[in-house]
Amino acid sequence: MRYRTLVLATLIAAACSGTVPAAAQPIPLPGHPAAAADSVPDRSAVSVRGPNGLRWGTANESETRSALSMAKLYLADYALRHGDGSAADRAHAERMISVSDDAAADTVAAKYPQAIDAIAAEYGLEQTTAGGGWNVSTTSTADVADFLAAKQSRDPGSPILGWMATAPPTAADGTRQNWGTARIPGVQGSKWGWSDVPPPEVASASFGPGFTVAAHTRGSPDDQTADVAQALAEAFGRMAGGRLGAGRP
Repeated sequence: MRYRTLVLATLIAAACSGTVPAAAQPIPLPGHPAAAADSVPDRSAVSVRGPNGLRWGTANESETRSALSMAKLYLADYALRHGDGSAADRAHAERMISVSDDAAADTVAAKYPQAIDAIAAEYGLEQTTAGGGWNVSTTSTADVADFLAAKQSRDPGSPILGWMATAPPTAADGTRQNWGTARIPGVQGSKWGWSDVPPPEVASASFGPGFTVAAHTRGSPDDQTADVAQALAEAFGRMAGGRLGAGRP
């Protein structure tokens, strides 16, 4: 399974340079539903976006789930591009992304209460809403993966990507940032999310050369790491068969 995950990352990176063998090329049908994974537990939703319109995800990738700290991606993007340009906004945005600082998110959300809904509208994130506050906001893994893919293609110099790439191993509250999508070979940057109240719930999102991956798990960090590995092993099989991006089987 680990070998297949490594090969998937290699194939995605190779696709960016046009060197993927013809038999492994994803079918470039942007906007079509992703081919669904069959073997990943329902507790997890996983989404992959790549070059040439590659879209793949679990059957529940568009399910509305707790945004957790994935909401900080949206808050930071709004503050950086639509805020007042202050040094304080930038500092809060960096802390939200690099160490998942809740206090920084509280400050930005209070200053820009429209931020999450505005970003959802701008990027077409259909399952993303602010609700009663960033800490109870919702999104989907499809929305998170699409958001990061858009940042890569439209705004590759975004500080958000840079902060994800330099995130320290420990968050502001002492949580280790080391699970899920971050464990995929080839990943260059990651953002993590988790719930402070039971039952356990975690999220992660990462990017690498030409690809983005997002995951949400109603379970532990270890559960998510295992489910992401299973999802990408299946994605590898579909990619090798030329079925990724072709719609549901």
